[in-house]
Amino acid sequence: MAAPGPRSSLRGALCRQLLLILAVFSFACEACKKEIFNIPSKLEADKLIGRVNLKECLRSVDHIQSSDPDFRVLEDGSVYTAHAVVLSDEKRSFTIRLSDTKKQTQKEILVLLEYQKKVLRKRHTKEIVLRRSKRRWAPIPCSMQENSLGPFPLFLQQVQSDAAQNYTIFYSISGRGVDKEPLNLFFIERDTGNLYCTQPVDREEYDVFDLIAYASTADGYSADFPLPLPIRVEDENDNHPIFTEAIYNFEVPESSRIGTTVGVVCATDRDEPDTMHTRLKYSILEQTPRSPGLFSVHPSTGVITTVSHYLDREVVNKYSLIMKVQDMDGQFFGLMSTATCIITVKDSNDNLPTFKQNAYEASVEENTVNVEILRIPIEDKDLINSANWRANFTILKGNENGHFKISTDKATNEGVLSVVKPLNYEENHQMVLEIGVTNEAPFTRDVALRMTTMNRAMVTVHVKDQDEGPECSPEVQYIRIKENSAVGSKINGYKAYDPETKSASGLRYKILHDPKEWITINERSGSVETYKTLDREVITPRNELYNITVMAIDQDGRSCTGTLAVSIEDVNDNPPEILQDYLVICKTNMEYVDISAIDRDDSSNGAPFYFSLANTSPEINRLWTITRVNDTAARLAYQKNAQFQEYFIPVAVKDRAGLSATKTLRVNLCDCTNPIQCRAAARSADVILGKWAILAILLGIALLFSILLTLVCGVVSARNKKGFPEDLAQQNLIISNTEAPGDDKVCSANGFMTQTVNNANQGFCGTMGSGVKNGGQETIEMVRGGHQTLESCRGAGHHHTLDSCRGGAVEMENSRYTYSEWQNFTQPRLGEKLHLCNQDEEHMPSQDYVLTYNYEGRGSPAGSVGCCSEKQEEDGLDFLNNLEAKFTALAETCTKR
Repeated sequence: MAAPGPRSSLRGALCRQLLLILAVFSFACEACKKEIFNIPSKLEADKLIGRVNLKECLRSVDHIQSSDPDFRVLEDGSVYTAHAVVLSDEKRSFTIRLSDTKKQTQKEILVLLEYQKKVLRKRHTKEIVLRRSKRRWAPIPCSMQENSLGPFPLFLQQVQSDAAQNYTIFYSISGRGVDKEPLNLFFIERDTGNLYCTQPVDREEYDVFDLIAYASTADGYSADFPLPLPIRVEDENDNHPIFTEAIYNFEVPESSRIGTTVGVVCATDRDEPDTMHTRLKYSILEQTPRSPGLFSVHPSTGVITTVSHYLDREVVNKYSLIMKVQDMDGQFFGLMSTATCIITVKDSNDNLPTFKQNAYEASVEENTVNVEILRIPIEDKDLINSANWRANFTILKGNENGHFKISTDKATNEGVLSVVKPLNYEENHQMVLEIGVTNEAPFTRDVALRMTTMNRAMVTVHVKDQDEGPECSPEVQYIRIKENSAVGSKINGYKAYDPETKSASGLRYKILHDPKEWITINERSGSVETYKTLDREVITPRNELYNITVMAIDQDGRSCTGTLAVSIEDVNDNPPEILQDYLVICKTNMEYVDISAIDRDDSSNGAPFYFSLANTSPEINRLWTITRVNDTAARLAYQKNAQFQEYFIPVAVKDRAGLSATKTLRVNLCDCTNPIQCRAAARSADVILGKWAILAILLGIALLFSILLTLVCGVVSARNKKGFPEDLAQQNLIISNTEAPGDDKVCSANGFMTQTVNNANQGFCGTMGSGVKNGGQETIEMVRGGHQTLESCRGAGHHHTLDSCRGGAVEMENSRYTYSEWQNFTQPRLGEKLHLCNQDEEHMPSQDYVLTYNYEGRGSPAGSVGCCSEKQEEDGLDFLNNLEAKFTALAETCTKR
């Protein structure tokens, strides 16, 4: 770079211009220190003219702008020419505007350019030389041929600096090939700048050398910035293409179509890419076996394909190709190499399995099973033990009954024909089978050949006769017998026969299993005879057949077993049966009740049923009617004037065949809202007394009258004061042996009366003293000391006791109370107690408040359950206020409605 020269005489004009610029700066923004650069009169584009310290003016700069379009400023402060510049005056100036948008600050730097003529002379030590990065001394791109033959050292080019026009310049270089491996490959003449190479270079090892050239003065000062000097090594076709593998192994199915890809070969070349030196071409030099030519290779991609459909593994199973690759696009002067390609032909199912002969014969004895009778060999040219070779045999015809099975022997590939179901010589002496064979893998030939992909052969099987036992055929034989048939009725039975003679003579029969032992069989003829009366309704389910197992035995002891299925025909021997026995009708909310019937006979002798009132009294006919609901049900209704009581209504029901039955229904027409309330009172109604029970009742009555006579005699000595006996509370209850629901009950009044009832659905309370009816007036005697009590029976599972003990001193005439007096005395107290007992702990109505308790046995620690058991005073009746819930049912029953 040229040294700075003296200042121009136009200093005044420049000062005026600077004053004007400074005035503008002071108006717009703050100005920084100005910079002065000495430059030649002519400047080329992109020339460095100097560097400005931007940080010194403004630390944070995010925008730089030059006021002169001929110059541009970089972020590091370097100033370059944007175009070629010629200075017409000795001086030129422009400004650099710096901006910080975040702080909204702007500053400007004044740049003054001065022209100075260059003088050739040595640089003084104190002088400053301006360095520039780009100069005309930079050489054109340099290259050298690899593997050059010299002579060496080989001149490459000359390096010169523009500073040599003003100073004495010395040149030097550095980089790979100079001071880095490979060392001393390049050197430069110190004074002239001539660059030399000392030996040949291999491009595949070093394709480019990035050297750096330096220009400096005699005192060691750098006259210019270091100059990059790349040296490119030109490629020479000195490398052969090489296959990636020495031997390639490929497989291709036989019978492949033309154009099937076999494989790809690939080669590499170390020469420079994308040049003729690396443009490779593939070809096949040789094929073994030579004929016919079956393969081709794509010259550019190396893809090997088939060019013929004559690939047949059974003829040739392996091919060897010599592959060639050549650079220079295959030209004769190109370098080449070879490789071997082994192509194995894979097996395909292109050969059908065939039988060695068209017809075969075999024989087998009848009645044999699971025996092998024939082996059928085949031929197949495909690969052994492959799916293309293994055979599948099929019986195409002649095995409709499933007597035969054919399988494949995996070792020999033979067809094994076996009998899996016994054959019968008497039915067929000979059977002809058609056998077909295919492979496990599908056939791969054309569609026209696939129509004949199954080879066939005929197999004749001769059935040998065998002396065999009787045959029970059909195994199940059916007969029909009417139920209730007379014992000894004969019916045709089971028939077996000898398959040799087709005759049943000489066979004996025996019953192995008869579920009910109803039938016997004739040993010689096989006919059956009824041993007992048959009842169809006994069989479960009724419509099932009655199966008897029968054995037939020949003279040699051989036997067969069959089933005699007996269909028992129904006879109308069961009349319809009404399901209900006892019915409750709450008159307040029920106007009728439905009854239904069933018939155990078959449906042909069953519904529809016809219901009617049978042999009823005029009163029943007047109060009750019966109407049909459906085929199996009827509706029993009452007239509105019917009284509350139990009615015994005989109802007749008849089936469609006319067989009828009559049943007397107990119907309780009750004043209730729920039938459950009336069931306890109705339990005793179902009692049917035997002769011994009637005798016991009569003896009890006689005993009762004797006790009554004794009591009447003892009345004379009784006290005249009316009232209850002192021990009334102690004698109020007797111990009951059972307290479980539904048992028979005995009500005792200390010898007054004993009444027994059965466990009907509704209980009954018998309360009796020595009452006598006189002209319709009922009286109950209360005799002091006579141990007279009021007892009640358990009903619906509860044990209740009612005592008439309430009140103080009551006057009695002749120690006798009338029923009305007794009723007036007990009714309000029992009603009050009943109301309290029907409430729960929160005083809410509770119909099920009374609970069932179990049998506690004699001598219970709780003592008597009577309400007055601990009251000793004859007028101490306060116990009625403390009656517990167990007396509720008794109170409901005994309260007069």
